Amino acid sequence: MKNNKLLSALWLSASLSVVMSACSSTHVKAPDPILPIPEPKQVEWQKMETYAFIHFGLNTFNDREWGYGDTPAEVFNPSRLDCEQWAKTLVAAGMKGVILTAKHHDGFCLWPFAGTDYSVANSPYKDGKGDVVRELSEACKKYGLKFAVYLSPWDRHQANYGTPAYLDYFYAQLRDLLTNYGEVFEVWFDGANGGDGWYGGAKETRTIDRRNYYNYPRIYEMLDSIQPQAVVFSDGGPGCRWVGNEKGFAGATNWSFLRKGEVYPGYDKSYQLQYGHADGNQWVAAECDVSIRPGWFYHPEQDSLVKTPEQLVDLYYRSVGHNATLLLNFPVDRDGLIHPVDSANAVRFHQMIQKELETNLVAGIVPQVSDERGGDHVASALTDDDYDTYWATADSVTTGDITFSFSSPTRMNRMLLQEYIPLGQRVKAFTVEYRDASGDWQPVVLNEETTTIGYKRLLRFSSVVSDGIRIRITDARGPLCINNIGVYDAGENADQLFEAIPTTQMQSLPFTLSGVKPEEAAFASDRDEKTTCFVDGDLLTIDLGSERFVSSFHFLPDQGEPNKGLVSHYELSVADADRKNVTMVKAGEFSNIRNNPVMQSVYFTPVKARYLYLKAGRMVTEDEPMGFAEIAVR
Repeated sequence: MKNNKLLSALWLSASLSVVMSACSSTHVKAPDPILPIPEPKQVEWQKMETYAFIHFGLNTFNDREWGYGDTPAEVFNPSRLDCEQWAKTLVAAGMKGVILTAKHHDGFCLWPFAGTDYSVANSPYKDGKGDVVRELSEACKKYGLKFAVYLSPWDRHQANYGTPAYLDYFYAQLRDLLTNYGEVFEVWFDGANGGDGWYGGAKETRTIDRRNYYNYPRIYEMLDSIQPQAVVFSDGGPGCRWVGNEKGFAGATNWSFLRKGEVYPGYDKSYQLQYGHADGNQWVAAECDVSIRPGWFYHPEQDSLVKTPEQLVDLYYRSVGHNATLLLNFPVDRDGLIHPVDSANAVRFHQMIQKELETNLVAGIVPQVSDERGGDHVASALTDDDYDTYWATADSVTTGDITFSFSSPTRMNRMLLQEYIPLGQRVKAFTVEYRDASGDWQPVVLNEETTTIGYKRLLRFSSVVSDGIRIRITDARGPLCINNIGVYDAGENADQLFEAIPTTQMQSLPFTLSGVKPEEAAFASDRDEKTTCFVDGDLLTIDLGSERFVSSFHFLPDQGEPNKGLVSHYELSVADADRKNVTMVKAGEFSNIRNNPVMQSVYFTPVKARYLYLKAGRMVTEDEPMGFAEIAVR
């Protein structure tokens, strides 16, 4: 009896001890948030990490990037359109959602919007009874993808664009998309606004006040009332921001902040968006948009220019791994399918990432830390695979060491770090070190600076074989809050880093340039994209040496940061050996060259000529000389 009472007393004492310990744990105060902080929907959006863009419409069939709005709706006629093929491909490629270009700048609607005759309802597709927006939204539901829409504010078809009447039309389109196709995770507003168009059948240029014309506050109110969970994309947010380039990468230093009200469509310091504003007062994380091909829409001649799996892996580390998301575009082809090369390369890319980050070498290991807040915010939270648990330091501690030790030397070459962003982004600088054979700490060899972390930072470094690895956080905006660390061995080829943009390899007829400095003329054909030939004046003259049959002109714009000498509008003419017969063979615009300065190609009916003249009708930046990294004539 006495023994039973003793056992009961011991059990009660132990139970009270556990309860008091638990109470003590839960009463350790969590770190205070450091502003700005994300809304819950912004956190969930960033957890998606990779999702897809689909560019599809009249541009697919008229071989343009930016249609003028003058192509007849009857041209849209995919013979095998299959949104389930898109969805299955994207799932296999690891995408978590998809954003569809419901209406691009040409104004053509992929759904039967009642307010216009410029839509699928007036195309041969399904005898005018098709609705691509609905077909894709239903395919997404079937295969577990999130769905979103892109709606271009600019409309080169609408006669009333630029007037107050257009706004009612635009708002009606937006409301139609938001109320009839289920939940959307994002609404995408393009920053290209105003310019040349075929407005109501008349070709002209219309300029607007990009900051105020659309009345975005009213739009945001509409979105919040209909789709409150949707994140809004535009150059400066408010939900997520453009990363300042269309190459698919963010800066290694990348703050999820912007100074409120400073960034707007057409922001003249877009290069800053790669890094964010360290002193920003609004949470607007970066989205890295990039196409798997040079263009956003399908062009048959780009079938051999699809990004390789290795290039996509590189972009993943420089987007998701740089505290951003990756929005990878798939230009659906004229049959209405994702091309098999695009599909194969995207799926292989996903498999490679899964393989590289398959086994976390520190999973379940409790590291040694230099400071610990206590309670729930202890070192074990770093490797428990739970997003909502995190290690934190005391309020006054803004630096810290995290050391992992192994029982035997282990090969390592990849690392994952995550901050608990619901409480803000804090880390400003850190280093990574390994323990050498003599027990001393040495820095791992990285190809980029170690500054910010944010939602996720992925590091690639030269392989080390060691029994210890250490992260040293040397500067932060407040006490540290780290919720996840991973260390990986990506295999024997892990030290091979891939360039996102390969060296240009263009085949061309031989030519010389006139009117340029001799030392610069060679830059246009040296197959080095880092060198640029600048041409003063508005005319580039290309001499083929003798009369030859030619049918296309190609050039790679200046690849510097920022890009210089970008030609916006052009006229291309040819002449015979005597220069007496000059004929214009093509005129138009190099669409989107400011944001996507990739290879530009002009095709025309084959003609015999010795000279080609490229006249710049308009430059992206006035008074700049034309700039050409590479030129080819075929």
